[in-house]
Amino acid sequence: MTIRNSPLHDIHVAAGATFTDFGGWQMPVRYSSDLTEHHAVRDAAGLFDISHMGEIVVLGPEAGAALDYALAGRLSTIAMNQAKYSLLLAPEGGIIDDLIVYRTGYDRFLVVANAGNRADVAAELVQRAAEFDCEVYDESDDVALIAVQGPKAQEILEQLTPQLDGLTTPLADLKYYWSTPARWADHELLIARTGYTGEDGFELYVSPEAAPALWTAIAEVGAGSGLVPAGLAARDTLRLEAGMPLYGHELGRDILPVQAGLGRVVHQNKPGGFVGQDAIAAGAPDGARVLVGLTAEGRRAGREGYALYGTDEEPVGRITSGALSPTLGHPIALAYVDPVVAAPGTELFIDVRGSRIPATVTPLPFYNRKAS
Repeated sequence: MTIRNSPLHDIHVAAGATFTDFGGWQMPVRYSSDLTEHHAVRDAAGLFDISHMGEIVVLGPEAGAALDYALAGRLSTIAMNQAKYSLLLAPEGGIIDDLIVYRTGYDRFLVVANAGNRADVAAELVQRAAEFDCEVYDESDDVALIAVQGPKAQEILEQLTPQLDGLTTPLADLKYYWSTPARWADHELLIARTGYTGEDGFELYVSPEAAPALWTAIAEVGAGSGLVPAGLAARDTLRLEAGMPLYGHELGRDILPVQAGLGRVVHQNKPGGFVGQDAIAAGAPDGARVLVGLTAEGRRAGREGYALYGTDEEPVGRITSGALSPTLGHPIALAYVDPVVAAPGTELFIDVRGSRIPATVTPLPFYNRKAS
């Protein structure tokens, strides 16, 4: 596989970032330290490069109907500039990818896919839309994506609004999971109030040519407010605290939405049906494991792949993501467990290299900014 670089790669190198391969992209994993970047997002704001995400456009009179058939949600009913979280399901009901869909025109939708699934999502959408009056375009190579996340995100971006043309909705009035078009330095810009950190924040879709100047402008106006560049390591602990699933960890083709706690995302009664409908209606097999949160005391955290035990010697589950929570100060984890041990308050044991560490099944999310 050819490793790709973000249009912001040179900026990251100059900032001293270290890199990791993520979905075929060489992306910054950290600039300073994971903890510093994590706390900056919780306390002020972080600046993320997520240009590795895939952007696929569905355009035409029947674009909404095509997405209703192709995805688990009902996308045809979302309003102009509204966004919706959805799932691309296999006919067997497993999750091919989790997505965000924006309605950017009366007959135009922007589907944002995970980097590693971009090709699969584009191919599935082309195939599933074939019987509808619409076209599918993979525009990922023409889009860079920058995220500003944290309690000061709005304050920081508002300093740039005098430089924006055609901003249809003031940032203060932009609701969660809504977007607004604008122009910046003669380039089209889509500003969305979305994110993957559990904080308030924005994601900005812009051309690769304009991305370096936009990144630099945001970094300059945000420096006085505590904004720092943040890498994928901080992004992972932030989303874990917020209880957000990550494809390849909590989501995959062998997982039905109901197992992952995403049954609400599936719209069962759509006119015309959808791919995966029969499998979803049949439900998960008896005893299929379900996703839960786990908390523990001390400093030793369970990691992906660690087995979970109850009172017997047979494993009752396995951790999919785990870390010592920087915000909460104790270990947290997501895990798939047998349904009989999934109730909140159930006491389990994490096998950490031969030692059994007690942990408690805990409702998600671990961290809620509105309650903090």
